[in-house]
Amino acid sequence: MVFQSANIMSKPLLDRFPFPFDSDSYRYSNNSRKLDPPNVLDITPEYFEEIKLKRKLLENRKEQTFQSFPHSIEAQWEILEMIMNEMIANHPNYFSLKKERDYWIFQNHLLGEEQTFTFGDLSSLPCEPLDFIGRHVQEDLIYLGQRDGKLYMDAGQLCFPADWSIAFDLGMEFLEIHTPVPQPFTGTGLVEKVRDFLLRMEAGEPWTRYNWTLTVEHILDTAPETFGEWGTKKENVTAFNAGQLVNLRVEDQRLFRLPLSNGILFSIHTHLITLEELTNNAQWKYQFYNILDDIPNELAEYKGFISYKDKVLKYLEQRIADSSSIK
Repeated sequence: MVFQSANIMSKPLLDRFPFPFDSDSYRYSNNSRKLDPPNVLDITPEYFEEIKLKRKLLENRKEQTFQSFPHSIEAQWEILEMIMNEMIANHPNYFSLKKERDYWIFQNHLLGEEQTFTFGDLSSLPCEPLDFIGRHVQEDLIYLGQRDGKLYMDAGQLCFPADWSIAFDLGMEFLEIHTPVPQPFTGTGLVEKVRDFLLRMEAGEPWTRYNWTLTVEHILDTAPETFGEWGTKKENVTAFNAGQLVNLRVEDQRLFRLPLSNGILFSIHTHLITLEELTNNAQWKYQFYNILDDIPNELAEYKGFISYKDKVLKYLEQRIADSSSIK
């Protein structure tokens, strides 16, 4: 595998970061909106770094990063075809695909790789279809199968989890996966409403939402299996170093009804930005301070940053005070 240089044009991080808030308060909710344009992929300058990390994790921690049931294979082929078609339609300089009936030749020009395979023949790929195509995109890819009016975790390539485990959740029904919910929303029926929303989704009408939390250091892989490697870093946060250590972590979560399998593709593109860089945007600085100051402690605990929430607030207060003194 050779990671070649390529000209992936993009705005600076601050100009392209998906800031997830549109008000000065936040509560746990289904904030889904229609996805326009209806694309799975978002290729950013971090592509090479993140693909390299993905493949390293898949090589060293395969059971932690990829899981599937045999009955998901047909849906995996559907997802592979869907993503490859998008690749060549939207990024013809980066990817190409030649089809001679079931004989396909896929080229990733960014990585200098070529793969020939027979569509539908599992033995012609080096790994399962979802795992293969996931090694060429920055997004984590989850497949939810629908049976008897319920959604089940049937397959997934999950390299950059926000403290959840594909190995643990495989086979679980949607309500089991999302239990418990934050204390303020216990008994509200929110998870059931989200489940019902997903069941009503139609093919050709994808949706998206932002999920967020805080992460100490630039760490994409915050799996529960490796908590000992990243969880203890929370103890290092102070009001003085929070700007450099703490990152706002935003997941761009996109949802697609698959027309053939009738399941749902759930893609997750994770973005990180340090608080130091984030606060260079004056509006975001004030807005994020107000959100953290207002957020219930139960929700901060659910998101995993209650132990250093006050330190982040003090850091933001100082940044606000510094900008006020300059004026």
